Amino acid sequence: MKIQGPDGRWLFGTVKVGEKGQIVIPKDARDMFNIKPGDMLMVGGEEGTGLAVFTSEALNALFSGITGAADREKK
Repeated sequence: MKIQGPDGRWLFGTVKVGEKGQIVIPKDARDMFNIKPGDMLMVGGEEGTGLAVFTSEALNALFSGITGAADREKK
């Protein structure tokens, strides 16, 4: 199942947590975000809201945006 929401957001279905706390990222999501075996992902979250999984490219974009904003504030 793959459902497109607003602003480039997607729902890829449900996953089951295994005995070791592992999940399988759905194939549609792996394909869309070019996630390959061995790639490193970051898991973050907000209490009461949920978890998020980030690719290294997404983290680079996020932090460059934060750094860029901080640099603009200094000027």
